[in-house]
Amino acid sequence: MSSPKILYITPSLQSFVKSDIRMLSKYFTVRVINQPWGDKRLAPFNFLTQFFDMLFSIFGTKFILVNFGGYWAFWATILGKAFGKKVFIVTHGTDCAAIPEINYGSLRIPLLKRICRFSYTRAEAIFPVSESLIETELLFDPVITSRKQGLLFHFPELKVPIETIYNGLDESQWTLPEKPDRIINSFLAVMSPSQFELKGGDLILEIAREYPNCSFYFAGIQAADIKLETPTNVHFLGFLSPEDLLAWYQKTEFYFQLSSFEGFGCALCEAMLCGAIPIGSSSNHIPQIVVKSGFIIPHKSLESAVPVMDKVLNSVNKDLLSINSRLQIQANYSIALREQKLIAALERFTGKSYTN
Repeated sequence: MSSPKILYITPSLQSFVKSDIRMLSKYFTVRVINQPWGDKRLAPFNFLTQFFDMLFSIFGTKFILVNFGGYWAFWATILGKAFGKKVFIVTHGTDCAAIPEINYGSLRIPLLKRICRFSYTRAEAIFPVSESLIETELLFDPVITSRKQGLLFHFPELKVPIETIYNGLDESQWTLPEKPDRIINSFLAVMSPSQFELKGGDLILEIAREYPNCSFYFAGIQAADIKLETPTNVHFLGFLSPEDLLAWYQKTEFYFQLSSFEGFGCALCEAMLCGAIPIGSSSNHIPQIVVKSGFIIPHKSLESAVPVMDKVLNSVNKDLLSINSRLQIQANYSIALREQKLIAALERFTGKSYTN
């Protein structure tokens, strides 16, 4: 007996997207529709192509699952309604925010905000990956004056069910080192060049200048990508393969997630599974991920960071914090837990059983 067919609409194929596709494939025949939406010049072509892709694929489909709110959700909503297919939208961060001060958030773009409103209000349900994407107040970055963010702040008229389902991490992929041999007083951060200030790269450079005897590593960035002067204890690793990234998670003592806005924090969870002790910002869901296994810097300033860094470097229980970091993710953010909650929600909203 063949598995029920679903359409999975996504603008990108990050690791957490591929993980969801693998998980859904246990229960469904997943037809993935993915246009290169990252190239804005291709937007009209993508819009047209997606329409025909969906039109020819929708027959026999049980429901439509859309990853991220955005232009790609428009046809899903229209055709879902026309063909009687329920549409579910997973929101991840930028699709719930408008922060012009840091040039972040899909909802600061008027047309894109209208499309998001159109699709969100017509979805069967919305599944944000953290509660902070429903409502939050940003107090970490003093540059941000648009402090209130989230679905219900931007769309107070929204009446569709909203159910938080956390991202899930594969603990078999992100593992503790067999023989711990971490670089003493080493700190890692993962980001792309365009995310440098969003994810606190500028603050990390300030911290590095203050602590010249520590080593700071940036994955995903080359030295040429940064216009700021960098101290000699800062090292740029460039783009890393998953295997190389795993090795760096396992060899550094601490992991920085100093984001001004962070929908969830998959890299943070990956690092914690590998035993890197987390140092996070007070933004969004980051404190709930870190809890007692690491440290939180309350405000984006060197004055706020120094007392926390001093506590970090004087920790006498690093081994315990390292183990607790992995246990925290295993207990609360496993791929198995996401699978259980997502499939249960889909069964509930469609009135069908997919686990028999």
